[in-house]
Amino acid sequence: MMRIGQTIELPAESYARYKALHEAIWPGVAETIRACRIQNYSIYHRDGVLFSYFEYVGDDFEADMAKMAADPVTQQWWDVVKPIMKPFANRKPDEFWSDMEEVFHQD
Repeated sequence: MMRIGQTIELPAESYARYKALHEAIWPGVAETIRACRIQNYSIYHRDGVLFSYFEYVGDDFEADMAKMAADPVTQQWWDVVKPIMKPFANRKPDEFWSDMEEVFHQD
């Protein structure tokens, strides 16, 4: 299992919309997340920053993420949510959400 933490900025004027969208996540998006072997997925907010945490329980992360990116419903969802977020200026060239380094874990 992989534990993944990511972060991105969320402008204050986007908070209510982002929260409302995630309170009623599209069923097809939730299904694709599960089908791509992601579980225990949470998103937190504080002072204009989103933090996401999820666990990947598959054996080919890149293939499952490609499967998610190819899903038409997920693409439509991203068309709605991506414009209201603001990626960090110092992110890696291939990132939207910025990956974080795990520095501590205790079961």
